[in-house]
Amino acid sequence: MAVDRVAITPEAADLLRSLRDSHAVPLMFHQSGGCCDGSAPMCFTQGTFLTGHQDVHLGDLVYGGPEPAPVWISREQFAYWSHTHITIDVVPGRGAGFSIEGPTGNRFIIRSRVFTEEEMSELATYAAP
Repeated sequence: MAVDRVAITPEAADLLRSLRDSHAVPLMFHQSGGCCDGSAPMCFTQGTFLTGHQDVHLGDLVYGGPEPAPVWISREQFAYWSHTHITIDVVPGRGAGFSIEGPTGNRFIIRSRVFTEEEMSELATYAAP
């Protein structure tokens, strides 16, 4: 069984479905590396935030929308987070300035945990992202 690097809580999936419905286009996340909004998962409509060779595709979130939402992280940030499982959650509060959930009164956050040795071993059997 493959080890997923990313997951989403049911509450965050609800918000993501609502955003997908209101924007009527596919969505994506990019895990910020700090800068303006701290280390927050930023939600964008696909095509608004351009990814490239400097980004790592962590996986796709299946959230009940018409298509999965890809999750990206900068390669530099991935070097620090490669040993962690990331779960996107939501809490009340002001969202990040560039993330589309801002006007909803909620914000996406990251909950993380270190992979177990067994999970790390399984991740090592797959090509690096």
